[in-house]
Amino acid sequence: MTAVAAPVREQSALGRRSVLSFAGSATSALLGFLLVVVLARSLGDADSGIVLQAIAVFMIALGFARFGMDSTAVWLLPRLVDDRPQQVRATAWFLIAVSGVAGTVCAVVVAVGAGIAADADPADPLPAAVRISALFLPFAAMLLTALAVSRALGRISEYVLIGSVGLPAVRLLAVAAAALLGLTLSGVVLAWALPVAAALALALVVVSRQMRGIGGEAHARFFATELPTRTLGFAGPRVVSAALEQMLLWVSVLVVGAVAGPAAAGVYGAASRFVAAGMIVDSAIRVVFAPLFSRMQNRGDEHEVRELHRTATGWLVLFSAPVFLLLAIFAPVALSVLGPDFAAGASTLAVMCLGALVAFLAGNVQTILLTAGRSGLAAVNKTIVVAVNVALIPPLVASWGIVGAAWAWTIACVIDALLAWCEIRFVLRLRLAPNAGLYAFAVCLISVGIPALLARLVLGPTLAGLGVAAAVGVMAFAVWCRVSRARLRLTTLRPPE
Repeated sequence: MTAVAAPVREQSALGRRSVLSFAGSATSALLGFLLVVVLARSLGDADSGIVLQAIAVFMIALGFARFGMDSTAVWLLPRLVDDRPQQVRATAWFLIAVSGVAGTVCAVVVAVGAGIAADADPADPLPAAVRISALFLPFAAMLLTALAVSRALGRISEYVLIGSVGLPAVRLLAVAAAALLGLTLSGVVLAWALPVAAALALALVVVSRQMRGIGGEAHARFFATELPTRTLGFAGPRVVSAALEQMLLWVSVLVVGAVAGPAAAGVYGAASRFVAAGMIVDSAIRVVFAPLFSRMQNRGDEHEVRELHRTATGWLVLFSAPVFLLLAIFAPVALSVLGPDFAAGASTLAVMCLGALVAFLAGNVQTILLTAGRSGLAAVNKTIVVAVNVALIPPLVASWGIVGAAWAWTIACVIDALLAWCEIRFVLRLRLAPNAGLYAFAVCLISVGIPALLARLVLGPTLAGLGVAAAVGVMAFAVWCRVSRARLRLTTLRPPE
């Protein structure tokens, strides 16, 4: 193989993995959106708000329960593959086991807390739903870590099939069945949580098969090395930051519910799920690029890190901005799918789309910070942004309703990106291109944003207007990407010749 052929093959593999990861993330987002539709249509805004709040508690607790082992796997295992492959096997199982223990502890804490809340207000259905979901925290924590181990070792397909397609699909079917059978809200939450146990069993089988081809030393030797201490040293701050990441996504739903009631929480939660669905590109890129960032930083190859960041940022903006532009401009149409009770969230959705777009222009800076081993800085950042978010929600909701909560979330996201960017520049001494996503954003704004605005002005916030905007925008976007494929770095997405 020639010196030129190797990078070409690596870039082609990167492109194929990115396409697969994007397809999985898109499927997961679609299934997650359908789940919100089922909840909204079958339960209404108030009861769906209860279920979404229970899911919010579960996801925040899961940030603690996985104990940072999933992020540690993505950071550490690619380095061990290069430096000490004989330790990969024992390290991987250690990570999964620790997440199981931590998940069990968190499950007990959440269940006890829910019991106390139930005693304080026996008529509130939320504590019972939370207590049911807490039983599955250990399974979910081990699942995320096992899937992280698999992709850290270069396997994307299993990660996509189990985590992005299989689990969301089974959850959707289970929740739909529970709603049709008229189960209680706790029964609906149980239907949502139960499939994670089956997903974990499949993930452990996948990891076991991967480990068969990897040599490993005895566990005694593993514990005699510095690896347990090194692992826990990275994971400690990551526990805090991972939990706070989930809080940034979900705490707004809980605070809105406390301030404005469950109906408002249901509307805000539905709008935020649209935004989460629009973040599929961010999820797909992190899945593929994070192990690469870790390996390159371990090798000290700053030029490759900069080039990879430029590619990742361009793709992130290019493929996510059209979705957020259409969602922001036709927010009333999108939310009308959920029912008339959710129309009040149109402005909320538009503001959150704006925040996501601004934050994405910085690229995957949080991933670079983490894969550099700076989990402590990441934890400090998340502490700041969650504190800002929580502090801003009550006064802004009091002034502007749930739109105020959207502005609080937007401000927090922008601060998060700015903090990580500054730390990469001044702590890691790594100069990233500040304009990496600007050309891609211009492409999206001109080809999709302007036609969407014109369609909104002429046809109004209607399904016909959205259809016209999407059709014209997709055609213009595709033509521009074809003409500028080299500048947009899209050539690696093609299969090798």
